[in-house]
Amino acid sequence: MPSLRLRDADSCRYDLVSLGEVMLRLDPGEGRVRTTRTFRVSEGGGEYNVARALRRVFGMRTAIVTALADNEVGRLVEDCMLTGGVDTSLVRWVPYDGVGRTVRNGLNFTERGFGVRGALGMSDRGHSAASQMRPSDVDWDHLFGVAGVRWLHTGGIFASLSPAAASTVLTAVEAARRHGTVVSFDVNYRPSLGNDLVPDVLPFVDVLIGVQDVEAYPEVPVVATTTRRVVSASRNDFGAVAWSPPTGVVRATERRDLDVLDRVGSGDSFASGLIYGLLCGRPLQIAVEYGAAHGALTMTTPGDTSMATAAEVMALAGGAGAAVTR
Repeated sequence: MPSLRLRDADSCRYDLVSLGEVMLRLDPGEGRVRTTRTFRVSEGGGEYNVARALRRVFGMRTAIVTALADNEVGRLVEDCMLTGGVDTSLVRWVPYDGVGRTVRNGLNFTERGFGVRGALGMSDRGHSAASQMRPSDVDWDHLFGVAGVRWLHTGGIFASLSPAAASTVLTAVEAARRHGTVVSFDVNYRPSLGNDLVPDVLPFVDVLIGVQDVEAYPEVPVVATTTRRVVSASRNDFGAVAWSPPTGVVRATERRDLDVLDRVGSGDSFASGLIYGLLCGRPLQIAVEYGAAHGALTMTTPGDTSMATAAEVMALAGGAGAAVTR
């Protein structure tokens, strides 16, 4: 078992709080951004997707710490988040000037890809409200010490948006450590952002997600990542691997030639399944199986966020196939 000291659920308002940007995703469906005339909209964000899945799929108590410009787009993002069941009381609403000169909401245009045409994501997030968050925007000692949080999840996407966002991440993880809250950090490397591991955060991280070599960080209690071989945009080999000092390396079931409808968000679904298993006190081998199964299921539906059920995750993790359920 990994050496994670979890706070008692009865003493905490939240099982997990995520810190990160939530964007409006605009999806052209089977078409392309450059030629479409209609978009399907939904909310999404690397850190937020984990909180949403833990709430919507696994029934845990979650919240999101973020900021939105207070306009119609921001309220649309809020409406989507409310559908996902994530507590939005920690959202910071920033006044909007009517034009977006100083603050706006992030947009994410995403093509799913098919066959030889790869998935494509194009973010339009400059000067977003979340990127301008500062450490003083949140009373961290009240959140972790009074309200109580068992687990904080954040990551490299948010930390890379600006120096202020990076400072906010560092302040949050330091406060979480002071109050005995477990911290997970998903590197979530994006070439377009140029983000990489934030070395200053490592001393406060209990679960590190998304690094190439899971044995390269022996000072971290748990390290995990997905493994993927892209056969085509619509067919992937998909699995996961994790490491902890007591267990060494453990591997989830690898699913070869997995049919893919939309791969975006599958890594976040892996993280949420893994975290769910660890929050429930499951062995690392079981937790990584939950994560891999959840990531695989998320690739069968459109959008960043999971449409799976906990029963489906458990069944697939236990070896169930795709036969009709009656």
